[in-house]
Amino acid sequence: MAEAQNIPVGSTTAGSIAVAAESTVATRMSAPPSFDVQDFPVPHGREEEWRFTPLERLRGLHDGTAVATGEGVKVEVEAPEGVTVETVGRDDARVGRAGAPVDRIAAQAYSAFEKAGVVTVPKETVLTEPIRIAVHGEGGTRFGHQVIELGAFAEAVVVIDHTGDAVLAANVDYILGDGAKLTVVSVQDWDDKAVHVAQHNALLGRDASFKSVVVTFGGDVVRLHPRVSYAGTGGEAELFGLYFTDAGQHQEHRLLVDHNAPHCKSNVVYKGALQGDDAHAVWIGDVLIEAKAEGTDTYEMNRNLVLTDGARVDSVPNLEIETGEIVGAGHASATGRFDDEQLFYLMARGIPADEARRLVVRGFFAELVQQIGVDDIEARLLEKIDAELEATV
Repeated sequence: MAEAQNIPVGSTTAGSIAVAAESTVATRMSAPPSFDVQDFPVPHGREEEWRFTPLERLRGLHDGTAVATGEGVKVEVEAPEGVTVETVGRDDARVGRAGAPVDRIAAQAYSAFEKAGVVTVPKETVLTEPIRIAVHGEGGTRFGHQVIELGAFAEAVVVIDHTGDAVLAANVDYILGDGAKLTVVSVQDWDDKAVHVAQHNALLGRDASFKSVVVTFGGDVVRLHPRVSYAGTGGEAELFGLYFTDAGQHQEHRLLVDHNAPHCKSNVVYKGALQGDDAHAVWIGDVLIEAKAEGTDTYEMNRNLVLTDGARVDSVPNLEIETGEIVGAGHASATGRFDDEQLFYLMARGIPADEARRLVVRGFFAELVQQIGVDDIEARLLEKIDAELEATV
């Protein structure tokens, strides 16, 4: 059953904003996870998990007509000493270990990739510099698979940077050993015509800590599906997200935290800003607390800031609880317009309108920018926010 109160806040202007609404369906997917694409029917847009997605803009990723073409995607890995970087076949035991595909595109990506990249941080290794994975689209369509594995008590920061033009369907696995600590920053800074659909699977060992920061700016359609599950007690997951949806863009983030082990924690905070005609952001936040997950402590929140008319937000938090023996569980969602009172307050103190607008939006995103922890990515993010705002002044 769904518990905790969802409090939508925001404009009621017809046609410009779809205010948050709590779903009446269970958080479990309609089809069980599978590595076989044939186990998933071709979506038609009426299914719960596809009803917000513009299928006609997915370039055939959803119905099997997409095939690998063109120059594809170039992947480069820059890793500190002691980190192992490999290219393996689909028979490697680490591939798919963190979780099976839960929709047809993820299964298609798993069935079609040729080689997987595997980055391994040995046990008890504490990295002082980030691992950087550059994914650059060079045209065409590609299917990919990436594995990041940390041994017991290892600590690492991984930056995955997506740029260029491509149609990419991929699965990314994060495997954390007992006591390991992993921070992942995934940046979607694609060119305007790119399509990116990916499932991110994180499997946390006993007392492991996982922090994900998803930053989405570019692309025509971006649909990401982060998922977390626990392989032992005491695991902690923090999922942060920041997106800036521009005119005509569709950016969709669908999260699932599966509390399948006792005494684990999760915290989800996603924030988005939208501007321009037909800008569409979708956030689905699913948390499942299984009957065996006693002592769970979880919270999820989504906030959206609409900067212009013509933008639409669909924000749906879901909380499914199968045991009453928990520490806490809650969720919240709100969508609202740019605060003219804040803008007036700053302008009354001599701050020009465009600078005041920039300060308000930066303040909205500040807590998430601080979570990145990589100076050059933070600076680049703030520059992107400023550039987006300048386009509407």
